[in-house]
Amino acid sequence: MTEVEKVVAMAIAKRVPAADAATDITAHVDTLDWSRITGELDVQGCAVLKGLLTPDQCRAVAALYPQDTHFRSRIVMGRHGFGRGEYKYFSYPLPELIAQLRPALYAHLQGVANRWNEAMGIDIRYPVTPAAFLKRCHDAGQARPTPLLLQYEAGDYNCLHQDLYGEHVFPLQVAILLSEPGRDFTGGEFVLTEQRPRMQSRAEVVPLGQGDAVAFAVHHRPVQGTRGTYRVNLRHGVSRIRSGQRHTLGMIFHDAK
Repeated sequence: MTEVEKVVAMAIAKRVPAADAATDITAHVDTLDWSRITGELDVQGCAVLKGLLTPDQCRAVAALYPQDTHFRSRIVMGRHGFGRGEYKYFSYPLPELIAQLRPALYAHLQGVANRWNEAMGIDIRYPVTPAAFLKRCHDAGQARPTPLLLQYEAGDYNCLHQDLYGEHVFPLQVAILLSEPGRDFTGGEFVLTEQRPRMQSRAEVVPLGQGDAVAFAVHHRPVQGTRGTYRVNLRHGVSRIRSGQRHTLGMIFHDAK
């Protein structure tokens, strides 16, 4: 076990000394108010998951960033016109906390994903188990893991974008703020924009505290209009970091080519 992995284990042990980490995070996800969360997703296209991770868990995950053995690649955003800052994609096997958090969240979002596709007239349905969905991705050549850790410094930002990595796309994703606003950084708000047909774009700024997450639409979602249901396109990004350093854990449920 590396030093960083020991930190992760110690952080989880502090929270529930005698509990298994996987069981603990899965049980915690199950206690969230999913009725409220799914309702807000349907109305707004995004919803906050308060206190998804503890401060100790946040610091432990952020501390993984310098340890390249956990990652398959590093992206410097300025080189690709994505903004400023950088991020790293985790490699398989994922760190234990992330490996358990991903399917725990998928289990509660899968029903929303299927409802949205049905409402938009899209034939694709998502299986109950995340393993079955990932097999679908891997069989199509999308076998590279997509959970990622982002790092921003003062002056960095993330341009509005969509995380599409191939033919198979799970229509929701989750971003978890690992740093504490006002102490670790200032600025750096999560921003979501929505483009409805024949209307100007609507912007949504989502306030997050350390350990809070935002679930949101990856690409499009259904909206009920006067003439029926139609699709709206969404993009997300992060505003300019004014000072300090900001870390975020991105949880994408489809893998990449």
